[in-house]
Amino acid sequence: MFLFSCSFDYGNQDSGDKKLPDIVMKNVEYVRVRSADPQLRFLAEKIERYEDIRMMDVVNLSFEQFENSGEDVNAHGRAGTASIEIDTGNIRMDDSVRIQVNQEDIAIETLWLEWKDKERLLLSGEEEEVSVFQENGTSFTGIGFKANARERNWSFTGAVNGSYVHEDKDEEEKEKTNENEAVSSSEKEASE
Repeated sequence: MFLFSCSFDYGNQDSGDKKLPDIVMKNVEYVRVRSADPQLRFLAEKIERYEDIRMMDVVNLSFEQFENSGEDVNAHGRAGTASIEIDTGNIRMDDSVRIQVNQEDIAIETLWLEWKDKERLLLSGEEEEVSVFQENGTSFTGIGFKANARERNWSFTGAVNGSYVHEDKDEEEKEKTNENEAVSSSEKEASE
């Protein structure tokens, strides 16, 4: 973990029953490395760590998830605030969440989302509205979002509206083949 600055100033110590953090860090860059390859990097304006409940509260979170030995960014996102369970890796992101998964060509926007690390699930609340976008023009807004990172699928449990753009790759290949055949035919006729 790389820290640009760190502060232990808790302000007024007479804050009543409110639990004070064990450590406060500002302007944080954290990189998770596995087998010498970076897996995840996140930046935060402020992190408050609570050792007794094994939680971190984060302000102005942005993150990148890496693949190919840390050479490529597969996913990136941001949230105004987040709570991270230290032992499980579960995260609740709040305050205008946006996540983009490059490999899947999908962007997700909502007020809050939860990441369940062990199950590899990204979930909204049952009544939470979530918008999903793709570069090809596909755009959905629905209630009760669920994405399974292992199975590479996503769904809504409630009402959904929007538009789906279907790109038929077989049809595109046929069109290209037909165009190439037409050009070859024209060239052959011109040479005769």
